[in-house]
Amino acid sequence: MQLPSVLKNHLIHPSIGHVHIAWGSVLRFFLPIITLVMVVCAWQGVVMLELYPVFIVPTPLAVFEKFFGVTFGEDRVRLLPHIVVTLRAVLAGLMSGLILGFALGYVIAKVEWLEQALSPIIVAFQATPVVAYAPLLVIWFGSGPSSKVITSALIVFFPTLMNVIVGIRSVPRSLYDLMYTLHATRRQILFQLELPASAPVVLGGMKISATLAVIGAVVGEFVGAKAGLGFLITLARNQFDTPLVIVAVFSLTVMALTLYGLVGLVERNMLAWKNHAL
Repeated sequence: MQLPSVLKNHLIHPSIGHVHIAWGSVLRFFLPIITLVMVVCAWQGVVMLELYPVFIVPTPLAVFEKFFGVTFGEDRVRLLPHIVVTLRAVLAGLMSGLILGFALGYVIAKVEWLEQALSPIIVAFQATPVVAYAPLLVIWFGSGPSSKVITSALIVFFPTLMNVIVGIRSVPRSLYDLMYTLHATRRQILFQLELPASAPVVLGGMKISATLAVIGAVVGEFVGAKAGLGFLITLARNQFDTPLVIVAVFSLTVMALTLYGLVGLVERNMLAWKNHAL
């Protein structure tokens, strides 16, 4: 019996597999950096071709100088306080939307008539763009942080709700029968069956919600605010300060990617049992 050539090479030279894994890790690390460099080069190429005025498409160096000025330099606009304001609204809205979405989603997953009763209202809220009702929230709750938190929570609520419903209803009925046979309590069924079984779907929804929370908070700041990255973008736009707009947008991107990565880290740790089982 002859072994396949790949398997034979691995058995004769076991280090080959480790080399491939190492090169794969290195490649995954450098690919985002290479992509970023290509984007910056293309950006610089557009500037050099003079397709747009410099005040519309500034050079990457001008954006870096603006970032350094608002972060470490003597620019009168400081970036960090606006990041803190937006981040507080994002985190508060994200946690509120997740808690409400999970609680109502679990109840709806268990009570089918409740879904029929509430689905028109929920779908109507989701179908309406957040920029449409954000002004109402500012009128009702003021231009302070409350309206931004509520806007962020509302935009997070729907995907969390739907993923919880799908996740809970996807638990196999045979597992429920097994838990009932073992005389498990409602608490044991929730924490030992439903939450672990629905975790892949629910955590997937949380990754989406983490990015949507940033959108909700910024939309609220666009409508009415005295601080925050959304307010900073509006201020820079009115002053035709395009580098500052790009710096603020980049800060929002980093914020969203960080939250997405943190949820992904939680997902990998919580679903480690699934990988071991496979």
